[in-house]
Amino acid sequence: MGNDQEKYFMREAIRLSIENVESGKGGPFGAVIIKNGVIIAHGTNEVTSSNDPTAHAEVVAIRKACHALGSFQLDGCEIYTSCEPCPMCLGAIYWARPDRMFYANTKKDAGDIQFDDQFIYDELELPMAARKLPTIQLLRDEALKAFELWKNSLNKIPY
Repeated sequence: MGNDQEKYFMREAIRLSIENVESGKGGPFGAVIIKNGVIIAHGTNEVTSSNDPTAHAEVVAIRKACHALGSFQLDGCEIYTSCEPCPMCLGAIYWARPDRMFYANTKKDAGDIQFDDQFIYDELELPMAARKLPTIQLLRDEALKAFELWKNSLNKIPY
């Protein structure tokens, strides 16, 4: 399954995930982003080394790729990730809009080593009042001003 070039890029994501564990810098996750057959960015899980819960391999790679491209979207790119993305990373990947995504390990494989994101998927299905994280809406009327300004702005860059 997959052509030789696709396997090459996936092996690079896997290599990064192994190297990350061996270095002690973070969890067993790696990602690379490709444009025109060339790796333009890579990322590894840096959650514990950077004290940043959003520093997952895919998010790190997306940030680097967008910086390298000078764009907030990954048009014409592909992302290869050593594991099926968590809900946060999957959301980030959709927002970045690459052409395709490839993954190796499954979310079940990750769950088997205590990287289980199923609770997040479960929480998303619940009404806010039933979620474990207390969620309280405040000052919507005041906050709507920013949305009104955005809606009428002539200087906005839609995304």
